[in-house]
Parts: sequence; C-alpha cells; structure tokens
Amino acid sequence: MDFSFVFFYLFAAVLLGSAFMVVAARNPVHAVLFLILAFVNAAALFLLLSAEFLAMILIVVYVGAVAVLFLFVVMMLDVDFAELKQGFLQYLPIGALIGVLFLIELIAVASIVVTGGKIAGAPLVVNAVAQGARNVSNVKAIGDALYTTYVYYFEGAGLILLVAMIGAIVLTLHRREGVKRQSAAEQNARTKLAAVELRKVPFRQGV
Repeated sequence: MDFSFVFFYLFAAVLLGSAFMVVAARNPVHAVLFLILAFVNAAALFLLLSAEFLAMILIVVYVGAVAVLFLFVVMMLDVDFAELKQGFLQYLPIGALIGVLFLIELIAVASIVVTGGKIAGAPLVVNAVAQGARNVSNVKAIGDALYTTYVYYFEGAGLILLVAMIGAIVLTLHRREGVKRQSAAEQNARTKLAAVELRKVPFRQGV
C-alpha cells in the first residue's frame, strides 16, 4: 500500500478544515492560528510533490513572518471586529461574484491538469518545471522557469508589489487633522536648556 496517498488525503483534509475555520472562527486570534495550521499542511503537500523549496518558503516566509505578524497585530491592537462586520451584507454580492470567478478558475485549472496540462498547445508551468527538475535541483528548475519563459510575468508581479508598497507608504504619510506626529529633526535639535526646566517648589506646596 502506498502511504503517500494516505498522507495526501490526511494533509488535504486538515488543510480544507483549517481554511474553513479561518473564515468561520469568531475569535481573530483563533483564525490566525488556523491559518498557520493551513500553511503547515500546504507545505506538507508540497513536500509530497517533491517541491522542497516551495515548502520551506511557505514555512519560513508565511508562517515565520507573515502569519506571526498578523497574530501579534491582532493581539496588540484593540480592533472592534463587531463594528467591522456590520457592512458584511453590503459587500456580499461582490464577494459572491469573486467567489464564483475563483471557482471557475479552479475548475479550469483542474480540467487542464486532467487533459494533460496543455493550453492551446503550450505546456503548463508545472509540467515545464517538472520536466526540467529531472536533471537539476528543484530550486534551479523554478529559477529557470521564472527568469526565462515567464520573466515578464515575474517582473509584472514585482511591479504590482512595488506599487502596493508605495501606496501603503503614501496612505501612511497622509496628513490628517487631529493626529500627533513625531518630527525627528525637531527632536534631535532639542538641547538641555530647551527640554529641562528647573523650578523651586515652595515648602508644603505643589508644583
């Protein structure tokens, strides 16, 4: 009996259950913990597919950095999630439309894999990497696919991330009324005479 199928269904079942609990959990801290569990099981599935590099990236980057950062932010900030969920029904049609489109994409990808991984005569990305991984390492095969055949898509994704980063910085530095901000130049320019004031307090009286 091939135990790889047993482990595949085990990890896949836990992954689906964890993904569902991320959405269904009422406590945001529990949702982040379920997200970490989903990442770990997804990394195990990558290991079964002999994609060690992707598995380690999923653990180191997403679990070790992103998910833990989410956990600390949720635990440190006092966010009123009941108030955030008040507009849920307002955005329900848009969310349902996005969910249907995502389901159609998943069905299209599944049908491509079943039919042999061909899109109008072009090989699928996974097949190209798998064919190149026979004689080279997993990391070199992924690098060859990203920086040769799919280099324009890779650079486009990098530009999108750059625009998102610049947008986050612009929104953070946006001037708003009633918000106190620090000025590093003014703080560094302060002297002892400007920062310290000595007062002689009378006996048995307050300041």
